[in-house]
Formats: sequence, structure tokens, C-alpha cells
Amino acid sequence: MLYRLYEFQQTALMPWRLAGEMTRELLSNPFFPATYTHMGKSMVAGLEIFDDAVRQRPRPEWRIQSVTVEGQKRRVHRDSVVKRPFCHLQRFRREDADDKELPKVLLVAPLSGHYATLLRGTVQALVADHEVYVTDWRDAREVPLDEGEFGFDDYLEELMGFMRHLGRDSHVIAVCQPAPVVLAAVAVLAAQDDPAQPRTMTLMGGPVDTRAEPTQVTRFAESKPLSWFERSLVTEVPAYYPGAGRMVYPGFMQLSGFISMNPSRHFDAHLRMFRHLVRGDGDSAAAHRAFYDEYQAVMDTPSKYYLETVDRIFQRHLLPKGELLWRGQRVDPGKIEKTALLTVEGELDDISAPGQTLAAHDLCTSLPRNRQETYMQKDVGHYGIFNGRRWREQIKPRIADFILRHASE
Repeated sequence: MLYRLYEFQQTALMPWRLAGEMTRELLSNPFFPATYTHMGKSMVAGLEIFDDAVRQRPRPEWRIQSVTVEGQKRRVHRDSVVKRPFCHLQRFRREDADDKELPKVLLVAPLSGHYATLLRGTVQALVADHEVYVTDWRDAREVPLDEGEFGFDDYLEELMGFMRHLGRDSHVIAVCQPAPVVLAAVAVLAAQDDPAQPRTMTLMGGPVDTRAEPTQVTRFAESKPLSWFERSLVTEVPAYYPGAGRMVYPGFMQLSGFISMNPSRHFDAHLRMFRHLVRGDGDSAAAHRAFYDEYQAVMDTPSKYYLETVDRIFQRHLLPKGELLWRGQRVDPGKIEKTALLTVEGELDDISAPGQTLAAHDLCTSLPRNRQETYMQKDVGHYGIFNGRRWREQIKPRIADFILRHASE
């Protein structure tokens, strides 16, 4: 019912959007006198803000065509090397990479509402000197029901399968939400002495142990029983999607949660866009629009995975307490001996606060200290850890150096 109500709302808004579009075109016509007035410009800007706020965004494209290496522009090729029902493993490789042995990096994107393309800037920086493989999670409403369910254990198994596909001479980077799952996957491989154990593991701004430094996100997850999340946030995919009948945590609910964490910030951002449009500052307005086209493009998450993550990671803290099980097997990060560990945190991160990712080091009790490193990036929030200038200029070079130093161990 919840999904159908949302779709009905979008349909009801369509005539208003069309009327707004026609009005914008009229007021933007150079032969219409009101086009040049302050009121005319304000009306056009207001209608554009309205459309920007209510319209649904399609899945963004990767748009990574080239990368600059030593002053030379190199084409970047992308292809799907493994296709699974809930995830496609995408490979990004420079055109000249066939002649060089670049380190293989498995970049694990979050499965928490946004598409993997949110890591476009992360991939763009890494592909200059790595062969990058990205977990491109599929929108759950597009996965037919006969493909079965997808839970926490399935996620972990999927990651181990990708690590085995890449082999021992690989490196794994987890961005945000998958940090504890990647740690658990490497721990299971270590317990089995699997030859696919990666050389290095980099965990960036993830909830390894949310008890270390609670945030608004973790407090909310702990404030209600799991039954409330299932009753209030989980709904069924309508009949007109390929995944009809599948239970999901819908993307539009997740987007509401993202915005509700800091509504004033988003209101101020749209107010700035309005002013840019009125002044005719198209570049600033375009930058705002590009960000929100990515930020508001959301997908549905399988309900089983979502609920099990809330339960195991945010409510019962099973991994740091040594109680997490995978297929009946205890997950013990203390078994990790062959995979070097780097944790990266942002000083201003209000989603996975400093300390939550750092906790991974206390769990890897068998890993020598000379194979463990930490880095705290000053003056950045959650998204600044993996996107933007400080990511490109300060964080990414440290990760690349860490990978290079441990690549042959």
C-alpha cells in the first residue's frame, strides 16, 4: 500500500509539473516582456525549484570516459565481468593497462539507497593507477521474485565470490555501510585459509562498532524494536515492476530519511539555487542540480538484508561482540593474518562518526601492528571521505601508497 500511495502521489503531481514546464517556457521566451523582469525571473526560478524537488531521478550513468595519467589523457573502458541477480561486478580499466600490471581493487559500494554511481569520483581517482572493480548493486524492484531473497549472509557470500574472482593479488576497499561486512568476509576467508584473501583491506567511514561513538543514525536504529522497522519501512513492490511482490525498503523512504537528518541544509541549498537562477548564475545552479540528480536518485533495498543489517550491526552489535555467525560459522576477525588493514575516517562525519571504523583494529588481534594503519582526515564529513578535493589530494594517495607497500607481501 505504501508503494502504491507514493506512485499515486507522483502521478497526481504530473499535471502540475507539466503546467509548470509550460509556464517556464513562456516566461523564458525572449519575445515575452515579463522574461526580463525580476518577477518573471523569480517565477521561472521557483517553478524550476519545484520541479527539482518533486521529480523522480533515473539511475545515473557512470560517465567515466577518461583519466589523466602523467599529463596524458587515457581512455577508460568499463565492462561487466560478473553478473549476479542482485549485483553486477563492473570493471574500470585504462586503455593502456594491458601492458602494465596495475593492482586490482575491489571497491565495495554501499547497498543503502543510492546507486553505486555515487562513487563516481572515487572510481575516477582510483582508476588512474588501479584496475578497479565495483559492486554495482541492482535496484531490488528490478529483480524478479523467483531469484529468491537476499539477506546479510547472501551479501557476505557475494563479496567472497568477488574476492575469489579477483584472486590473492587483489585489494578491497569498503565505503561506508559495507565496512563491517567486508571485515566479516575477509575474516571468513582467513578462517578457511582461502587463497583469495586480499593483500589489503581499506575500511572507510563504516559502522564496524557503532557503540564507539553514537550518531543520530545509530541512535535512531537503536531506539525502536526491529518489528517497528519491518512494519513502518518495508513494503511490497507493485505489480508493474519486474520485482513485483518482493518486499523492499523503498528508495523514496530512504531518501526521506537522508533529508530528514538535516532538512535545513537541503532547504538552504535549494534557496541558494533559487538565487543563482534569478541572478542568471547558470554554472552554480547547474552544479547544484548535478549534485541533487545524483543524491536523489535512489533504489530499493531487499527488506531481508535491510532488517538483518539493522538487527546485527546497529542493534545487537554482533561483530564487535564476537557473536556474528555466517551460515552457522562464527565470524572472527582475529583470524586475519595475511590482509593488511587501513581505516579512514572523517573528522566531521555525522553518519559513521570517528571511532566506529577505527574499532576494526581492536578486532584484528592476530594482525601485526606494522600491517595496520589509521588515517583521520581533518575538516571533512561523511561524503568528503570518498569524494571531492580532499579525497583526491590527501586520502586517495595514502590508500594508493598503502596498497603499493603491501602488494607483494
